[in-house]
Amino acid sequence: MKTTQETSEQLKQLVKEKYGQLADQSKDQNESSCCGATGCGTIDYTVMADDYTQLKGYVATADLGLGCGLPTEFAQIKEGDTVVDLGSGAGNDCFVARSIAGENGKVIGIDFTEKMISKARANAEKLNYKNVEFRQGDIENMPLAGNVADVVVSNCVLNLVPNKKQAFAETFRVLKKGGHFSVSDIVLVGDLPEGLQKSAEMYAGCVSGAIQKNEYLSIIKQVGFANVTVQKEKRINLPDEILQEYLSASEINEFKNGSTGIFSVTVYAEKPSNCCAPGCCD
Repeated sequence: MKTTQETSEQLKQLVKEKYGQLADQSKDQNESSCCGATGCGTIDYTVMADDYTQLKGYVATADLGLGCGLPTEFAQIKEGDTVVDLGSGAGNDCFVARSIAGENGKVIGIDFTEKMISKARANAEKLNYKNVEFRQGDIENMPLAGNVADVVVSNCVLNLVPNKKQAFAETFRVLKKGGHFSVSDIVLVGDLPEGLQKSAEMYAGCVSGAIQKNEYLSIIKQVGFANVTVQKEKRINLPDEILQEYLSASEINEFKNGSTGIFSVTVYAEKPSNCCAPGCCD
Protein backbone atom coordinates (compact mmCIF):
# COMPACT_ATOMS: atom_id res chain seq x y z
CA MET A 1 0.00 0.00 0.00
CA LYS A 2 1.28 3.46 -0.90
CA THR A 3 1.92 5.94 1.87
CA THR A 4 0.27 9.36 1.93
CA GLN A 5 3.66 10.90 1.15
CA GLU A 6 4.12 8.68 -1.91
CA THR A 7 0.63 9.53 -3.16
CA SER A 8 1.21 13.26 -2.62
CA GLU A 9 4.46 13.17 -4.54
CA GLN A 10 2.78 11.33 -7.41
CA LEU A 11 0.03 13.96 -7.55
CA LYS A 12 2.59 16.76 -7.54
CA GLN A 13 4.49 15.11 -10.37
CA LEU A 14 1.29 14.76 -12.41
CA VAL A 15 0.48 18.43 -11.88
CA LYS A 16 4.02 19.45 -12.82
CA GLU A 17 3.91 17.41 -16.02
CA LYS A 18 0.47 18.69 -17.00
CA TYR A 19 1.30 22.33 -16.35
CA GLY A 20 4.53 21.89 -18.26
CA GLN A 21 2.40 20.93 -21.25
CA LEU A 22 0.01 23.82 -20.69
CA ALA A 23 2.88 26.31 -20.59
CA ASP A 24 3.62 25.45 -24.21
CA GLN A 25 0.02 26.04 -25.31
CA SER A 26 -1.93 29.21 -26.09
CA LYS A 27 -4.85 30.55 -24.06
CA ASP A 28 -7.27 29.30 -26.72
CA GLN A 29 -5.76 25.81 -26.61
CA ASN A 30 -5.85 25.71 -22.81
CA GLU A 31 -9.46 26.86 -22.65
CA SER A 32 -10.36 23.70 -24.52
CA SER A 33 -7.83 21.64 -22.58
CA CYS A 34 -7.42 21.25 -18.81
CA CYS A 35 -6.02 22.84 -15.69
CA GLY A 36 -5.64 19.77 -13.55
CA ALA A 37 -3.79 16.52 -13.35
CA THR A 38 -6.47 14.42 -15.02
CA GLY A 39 -6.57 13.25 -18.61
CA CYS A 40 -7.64 15.80 -21.19
CA GLY A 41 -9.92 13.77 -23.44
CA THR A 42 -13.16 15.64 -22.72
CA ILE A 43 -12.08 18.68 -20.73
CA ASP A 44 -13.56 22.09 -21.53
CA TYR A 45 -11.93 24.68 -19.33
CA THR A 46 -14.24 27.53 -20.42
CA VAL A 47 -16.66 26.42 -17.69
CA MET A 48 -14.16 27.77 -15.15
CA ALA A 49 -12.38 30.79 -16.61
CA ASP A 50 -13.22 34.45 -15.94
CA ASP A 51 -12.38 37.29 -18.31
CA TYR A 52 -9.26 39.28 -17.43
CA THR A 53 -9.00 41.30 -20.63
CA GLN A 54 -10.52 44.52 -19.24
CA LEU A 55 -8.35 44.62 -16.10
CA LYS A 56 -5.56 47.15 -15.78
CA GLY A 57 -2.17 45.45 -16.13
CA TYR A 58 -3.52 42.61 -18.25
CA VAL A 59 -0.86 40.99 -20.45
CA ALA A 60 -2.26 38.72 -23.15
CA THR A 61 0.85 36.55 -23.44
CA ALA A 62 0.69 35.86 -19.70
CA ASP A 63 -2.95 34.75 -19.78
CA LEU A 64 -3.11 31.00 -20.34
CA GLY A 65 -6.80 30.80 -19.45
CA LEU A 66 -6.22 28.63 -16.38
CA GLY A 67 -8.01 30.56 -13.63
CA CYS A 68 -11.43 30.17 -12.04
CA GLY A 69 -11.85 33.69 -10.66
CA LEU A 70 -10.37 37.18 -10.47
CA PRO A 71 -8.75 37.27 -7.01
CA THR A 72 -6.81 40.47 -7.67
CA GLU A 73 -10.13 42.32 -7.98
CA PHE A 74 -11.01 41.36 -4.41
CA ALA A 75 -7.55 41.42 -2.82
CA GLN A 76 -7.58 45.03 -1.58
CA ILE A 77 -4.03 45.58 -2.84
CA LYS A 78 -2.64 49.03 -2.06
CA GLU A 79 0.14 51.14 -3.54
CA GLY A 80 3.50 49.92 -2.22
CA ASP A 81 2.27 46.48 -1.11
CA THR A 82 4.31 43.32 -1.38
CA VAL A 83 2.09 40.75 -3.10
CA VAL A 84 2.74 37.01 -3.42
CA ASP A 85 0.93 34.96 -6.08
CA LEU A 86 0.72 31.22 -5.43
CA GLY A 87 0.80 29.18 -8.62
CA SER A 88 1.70 32.20 -10.73
CA GLY A 89 1.79 30.43 -14.10
CA ALA A 90 2.90 32.72 -16.92
CA GLY A 91 2.49 35.77 -14.67
CA ASN A 92 -1.02 37.01 -15.42
CA ASP A 93 -2.17 37.73 -11.85
CA CYS A 94 1.27 39.08 -10.94
CA PHE A 95 1.14 41.70 -13.68
CA VAL A 96 -2.39 42.73 -12.74
CA ALA A 97 -1.28 42.97 -9.09
CA ARG A 98 1.72 45.10 -10.09
CA SER A 99 -0.55 47.60 -11.82
CA ILE A 100 -2.18 48.20 -8.43
CA ALA A 101 0.87 47.94 -6.14
CA GLY A 102 2.77 50.30 -8.45
CA GLU A 103 6.45 51.04 -8.87
CA ASN A 104 6.98 51.11 -5.11
CA GLY A 105 5.37 47.74 -4.59
CA LYS A 106 6.80 44.28 -5.14
CA VAL A 107 5.23 41.17 -6.62
CA ILE A 108 6.58 37.65 -6.19
CA GLY A 109 5.16 34.73 -8.14
CA ILE A 110 5.73 31.15 -6.98
CA ASP A 111 5.16 28.22 -9.29
CA PHE A 112 5.99 24.52 -9.19
CA THR A 113 6.73 24.16 -12.91
CA GLU A 114 10.00 25.10 -14.58
CA LYS A 115 8.37 25.95 -17.92
CA MET A 116 5.85 28.27 -16.28
CA ILE A 117 8.62 30.08 -14.41
CA SER A 118 10.61 30.50 -17.63
CA LYS A 119 7.57 31.84 -19.48
CA ALA A 120 6.72 34.27 -16.67
CA ARG A 121 10.29 35.56 -16.44
CA ALA A 122 10.37 36.09 -20.21
CA ASN A 123 7.13 38.06 -20.02
CA ALA A 124 8.46 40.22 -17.16
CA GLU A 125 11.68 40.88 -19.08
CA LYS A 126 9.78 41.99 -22.19
CA LEU A 127 7.77 44.39 -20.04
CA ASN A 128 10.94 45.60 -18.29
CA TYR A 129 9.35 45.09 -14.88
CA LYS A 130 12.03 45.35 -12.20
CA ASN A 131 9.75 44.79 -9.21
CA VAL A 132 8.20 41.49 -10.32
CA GLU A 133 10.08 38.25 -9.73
CA PHE A 134 9.28 34.58 -10.11
CA ARG A 135 10.56 31.76 -7.91
CA GLN A 136 10.22 28.07 -8.53
CA GLY A 137 8.94 26.26 -5.46
CA ASP A 138 6.35 24.17 -3.70
CA ILE A 139 3.40 25.99 -2.14
CA GLU A 140 3.61 23.53 0.76
CA ASN A 141 7.17 24.75 1.42
CA MET A 142 7.48 28.24 -0.03
CA PRO A 143 10.86 29.72 -0.96
CA LEU A 144 10.11 32.82 1.11
CA ALA A 145 11.00 34.15 4.54
CA GLY A 146 8.21 34.65 7.06
CA ASN A 147 6.27 37.89 7.47
CA VAL A 148 7.13 39.36 4.06
CA ALA A 149 3.80 39.71 2.22
CA ASP A 150 1.08 42.28 2.69
CA VAL A 151 -1.24 40.32 0.39
CA VAL A 152 -1.31 36.78 -1.00
CA VAL A 153 -3.39 35.87 -4.06
CA SER A 154 -3.95 32.59 -5.87
CA ASN A 155 -6.16 31.50 -8.76
CA CYS A 156 -7.44 27.93 -9.07
CA VAL A 157 -4.29 26.35 -7.64
CA LEU A 158 -4.73 25.38 -3.99
CA ASN A 159 -7.34 22.74 -4.86
CA LEU A 160 -4.57 20.90 -6.73
CA VAL A 161 -2.26 20.89 -3.69
CA PRO A 162 -2.35 17.53 -1.82
CA ASN A 163 -1.83 18.99 1.66
CA LYS A 164 -4.09 22.03 1.75
CA LYS A 165 -3.60 22.60 5.48
CA GLN A 166 0.15 22.85 4.99
CA ALA A 167 -0.32 25.21 2.05
CA PHE A 168 -2.52 27.54 4.10
CA ALA A 169 -0.12 27.28 7.06
CA GLU A 170 2.66 28.42 4.72
CA THR A 171 0.45 31.26 3.48
CA PHE A 172 -0.03 32.29 7.12
CA ARG A 173 3.73 32.15 7.72
CA VAL A 174 4.73 34.38 4.79
CA LEU A 175 2.09 37.03 5.48
CA LYS A 176 2.92 39.98 7.70
CA LYS A 177 0.85 40.37 10.86
CA GLY A 178 -2.31 42.14 9.75
CA GLY A 179 -1.82 40.94 6.16
CA HIS A 180 -4.46 39.09 4.21
CA PHE A 181 -5.12 36.80 1.28
CA SER A 182 -7.74 36.53 -1.46
CA VAL A 183 -7.78 33.24 -3.35
CA SER A 184 -10.08 31.82 -6.00
CA ASP A 185 -10.55 28.07 -5.94
CA ILE A 186 -12.87 25.17 -6.75
CA VAL A 187 -14.88 23.53 -3.97
CA LEU A 188 -17.72 21.05 -3.67
CA VAL A 189 -21.02 21.53 -1.87
CA GLY A 190 -22.84 18.34 -0.92
CA ASP A 191 -22.17 14.81 -2.11
CA LEU A 192 -21.98 14.50 -5.88
CA PRO A 193 -22.78 11.08 -7.35
CA GLU A 194 -19.43 9.29 -7.67
CA GLY A 195 -19.70 8.82 -11.42
CA LEU A 196 -20.67 12.43 -11.94
CA GLN A 197 -17.72 13.70 -9.91
CA LYS A 198 -15.28 11.53 -11.90
CA SER A 199 -16.81 12.73 -15.15
CA ALA A 200 -16.60 16.34 -13.94
CA GLU A 201 -12.89 15.84 -13.21
CA MET A 202 -12.43 14.69 -16.79
CA TYR A 203 -14.53 17.54 -18.18
CA ALA A 204 -12.93 20.30 -16.09
CA GLY A 205 -9.57 19.38 -14.60
CA CYS A 206 -9.71 21.86 -11.70
CA VAL A 207 -12.41 19.75 -10.07
CA SER A 208 -9.70 17.18 -9.40
CA GLY A 209 -8.57 17.62 -5.81
CA ALA A 210 -11.49 19.84 -4.83
CA ILE A 211 -12.85 19.31 -1.32
CA GLN A 212 -16.05 20.28 0.46
CA LYS A 213 -16.52 24.04 0.90
CA ASN A 214 -17.07 23.71 4.66
CA GLU A 215 -13.86 21.68 5.02
CA TYR A 216 -11.95 24.20 2.91
CA LEU A 217 -13.07 27.13 5.09
CA SER A 218 -12.44 25.11 8.26
CA ILE A 219 -8.82 24.43 7.26
CA ILE A 220 -8.26 28.18 6.78
CA LYS A 221 -9.53 28.87 10.30
CA GLN A 222 -7.57 25.96 11.80
CA VAL A 223 -4.20 27.42 10.77
CA GLY A 224 -4.98 30.72 12.51
CA PHE A 225 -6.67 33.01 9.98
CA ALA A 226 -9.42 35.38 11.09
CA ASN A 227 -12.30 37.17 9.35
CA VAL A 228 -12.68 34.36 6.82
CA THR A 229 -15.14 35.57 4.19
CA VAL A 230 -16.44 34.22 0.87
CA GLN A 231 -16.17 37.26 -1.39
CA LYS A 232 -17.66 35.66 -4.50
CA GLU A 233 -19.26 32.33 -5.33
CA LYS A 234 -20.46 30.96 -8.65
CA ARG A 235 -21.80 27.58 -9.64
CA ILE A 236 -19.83 25.64 -12.25
CA ASN A 237 -22.42 24.41 -14.74
CA LEU A 238 -21.72 21.06 -16.34
CA PRO A 239 -23.41 20.41 -19.71
CA ASP A 240 -26.52 18.27 -19.91
CA GLU A 241 -24.73 15.58 -21.95
CA ILE A 242 -22.49 14.94 -18.94
CA LEU A 243 -25.33 15.06 -16.41
CA GLN A 244 -27.53 12.74 -18.49
CA GLU A 245 -25.02 9.93 -18.13
CA TYR A 246 -25.64 9.75 -14.39
CA LEU A 247 -28.93 11.49 -13.58
CA SER A 248 -32.54 11.24 -14.72
CA ALA A 249 -34.36 14.29 -16.10
CA SER A 250 -35.95 15.01 -12.72
CA GLU A 251 -32.62 14.49 -10.93
CA ILE A 252 -30.91 16.89 -13.38
CA ASN A 253 -33.52 19.54 -12.63
CA GLU A 254 -33.11 18.97 -8.89
CA PHE A 255 -29.31 19.08 -9.19
CA LYS A 256 -29.35 22.34 -11.18
CA ASN A 257 -31.73 24.05 -8.78
CA GLY A 258 -30.45 22.59 -5.53
CA SER A 259 -27.54 23.50 -3.29
CA THR A 260 -25.34 20.52 -4.22
CA GLY A 261 -22.74 21.19 -6.86
CA ILE A 262 -19.30 22.38 -7.95
CA PHE A 263 -18.50 26.00 -7.15
CA SER A 264 -15.81 28.57 -7.79
CA VAL A 265 -15.25 30.62 -4.64
CA THR A 266 -13.08 33.61 -3.88
CA VAL A 267 -12.14 33.57 -0.19
CA TYR A 268 -10.62 36.35 1.93
CA ALA A 269 -8.92 35.95 5.32
CA GLU A 270 -6.57 37.92 7.57
CA LYS A 271 -3.52 37.06 9.64
CA PRO A 272 -4.25 38.57 13.07
CA SER A 273 -2.25 41.62 14.08
CA ASN A 274 -1.69 40.20 17.56
CA CYS A 275 0.41 37.13 18.28
CA CYS A 276 -2.36 34.73 19.18
CA ALA A 277 -1.91 31.89 16.70
CA PRO A 278 0.84 29.45 15.63
CA GLY A 279 3.29 31.10 13.27
CA CYS A 280 2.46 34.70 14.22
CA CYS A 281 5.89 35.36 15.66
CA ASP A 282 7.97 33.18 13.32
